[in-house]
Amino acid sequence: MKKITSWILISIVFILIGWFGRIIYTLPRNSNKLTEVVAQIKPTPLSKYTIENLSQTNFLASKIEVGNLIKEYPEYSSYEYSMDFSPDLSGNTKKVTGIINIPNKEGTFPIIVMFRGFVDQKIYTSGMGTQPSARVFAENGYITLAPDFLGYAESDKEAENVFESRFQTYVTAAVTLKSLGSVERWDKTNVFIWGHSNGGQIALTTLEITGLTYPTVLWAPVSMRFPASILYYVGDAEDGGKYLVSELSKFEETYDAEKFSLTNYLGNIKAPIQIHQGTADTAVPFWITDDLNKKLKEATVSATYIRYPGNDHNMRPNWDSVVENSLLFFDSHKK
Repeated sequence: MKKITSWILISIVFILIGWFGRIIYTLPRNSNKLTEVVAQIKPTPLSKYTIENLSQTNFLASKIEVGNLIKEYPEYSSYEYSMDFSPDLSGNTKKVTGIINIPNKEGTFPIIVMFRGFVDQKIYTSGMGTQPSARVFAENGYITLAPDFLGYAESDKEAENVFESRFQTYVTAAVTLKSLGSVERWDKTNVFIWGHSNGGQIALTTLEITGLTYPTVLWAPVSMRFPASILYYVGDAEDGGKYLVSELSKFEETYDAEKFSLTNYLGNIKAPIQIHQGTADTAVPFWITDDLNKKLKEATVSATYIRYPGNDHNMRPNWDSVVENSLLFFDSHKK
C-alpha cells in the first residue's frame, strides 16, 4: 500500500514539473502569455485609479469645514476651508484645503466648483489660478469653491508616486462634489464646474468618472491622451523632464496607459460643456482643443466651442469677454 502511495506522489510531482515546464518553454515564444503571467505576479497598486475602476467607486461624502476669513469684499467674502478624505481610497485620511467665496447678501446661492491649472508649489497660494474668475462669479451671486489639492497651501503631503499624485486629483474632485451638501449657503440645487488648463483635464476626467450632469465651463483644457498630456510639458521641468520620463517608463512596464486616458472615455460625459480657447495659446495650442471638440461631438456630448483670435493661455487680451460668456452659460443653466 505504501509503495502504491509513493508512486502516486511521484507521478503527481512529474505531472506538475511537466506543466510548469510547458509554461516556461512557451513564455519566450508568446509575449502575451508572458504579460498575463507577469501581471498576475507583479503588484499593481495604481490599478484602482483607472477611469473604469474609479467609475465603479463609491466616493464617500466628507464635511467641508469653512474656516478663517481671508478677506471681505463689498459683494462677497473669502474664507479658508478644509476637508478630510481618503485620497488612496483605503480609509486613511488626509486634509485638503482650499478657498471658498460666499456672497455677502442674505439667502442661498448656486455653487461653482473650480479646478485650477498647474502652479509651481514654491509660489502657490490658496486661490491662485481661480480667484480672478471666482471674483466675478461671486459678485454675481455664486458661491465658488476651489481646492488647493494635496501638496499645496496647507493641504497634507501628496502621494510620493508622481502618477498616484496625479490620479488622486480626480479623487479629490469627486469627493469635493459629493460633499457640497455640507456648504450651508448652497441652494442645494445648482452645481457648476469650471476648469482651466490642467484643471480642465481634471474636470473632464471627473465628469467621466462620476457621470454627473453639472454644466461645465473649460478654459483651454489640457485634453491630450495620457501620457502625451504629461510628455508635452516635460521640457518645462527643472531637469528637462528626465525624472518624469524615467518614472513613466516604469509605469508603462506595469500598466496600460490607455486605461488612464480621458480621451477613451468621453462618451461617459453627460454634462453640457462650454469650451473657450485662444488661438495664440502656446501652452494648449488651439488645434488640440479643436480635436477635443470634434471628439465630444462624435461622442454626442453637448458641447459649445468658442475660439478667441489672438488670445493666450490666460485668455488675454479678451479675458473680460471670456468670463462674461462663462457667466452667461452658468446663468442659462440655473434651475
